[in-house]
Amino acid sequence: MSSPPAWPIGFRTILVRAVLYVLFIGAITQGAYLEALYLPSVRFSELGFTEFTQTLVLATCCAMLIYIRHVLKVWPTVTLLLLAFVAASLVREQDHFLDNYVAHNTWKVLVALIILPSLFWVVKQRQRFLAEFAHYSNTFAFGLFTAGVLTTYIFSRLYGRQEFWQAVLEDSYSGTFKSVAEEVVELLGYSLILIATLELLLLARRIYKARQIPN
Repeated sequence: MSSPPAWPIGFRTILVRAVLYVLFIGAITQGAYLEALYLPSVRFSELGFTEFTQTLVLATCCAMLIYIRHVLKVWPTVTLLLLAFVAASLVREQDHFLDNYVAHNTWKVLVALIILPSLFWVVKQRQRFLAEFAHYSNTFAFGLFTAGVLTTYIFSRLYGRQEFWQAVLEDSYSGTFKSVAEEVVELLGYSLILIATLELLLLARRIYKARQIPN
């Protein structure tokens, strides 16, 4: 099992990445702000900036993970599990369109078709998975991916509870507040997952290049 190259990432590289990530997070936040101000007809709906960006972010993550697994061939069982999770999230985000234009609960069937075979393969290859995960779990990408999952699937759900916003806003409550709070936090979580996947891609390229160096 190949381990990450020993040499560290230069400070200048880290600084450039940090600046780009700050600009990206600022851009999506500004996008949600402009959506609220200038797109009242689709504001925080399935056709709005926030929902569309969520889909774009998840699709980009899927593409990067496919590249890592099938082109770079780094940690194939770990990346399969990550790909299954992200792809299932992407399908879940399309529930409105699938339920209305295909059939009710279509997204659930598609998610099952993605998750179950992937889990079966990972369990079958569990020794290889554990060996790969021992490396992956000690990377910045893993910590950031975990933060994204917790933000999207734990914090956003709890923060977006209807009862919470009804208590805060009392007579001024509108379902829009709940939707905005939940969707924007979801976008933040997905963005963390995107950055984590990009970090994994950059690490995988370093591993791939190290393999090409003759012993």
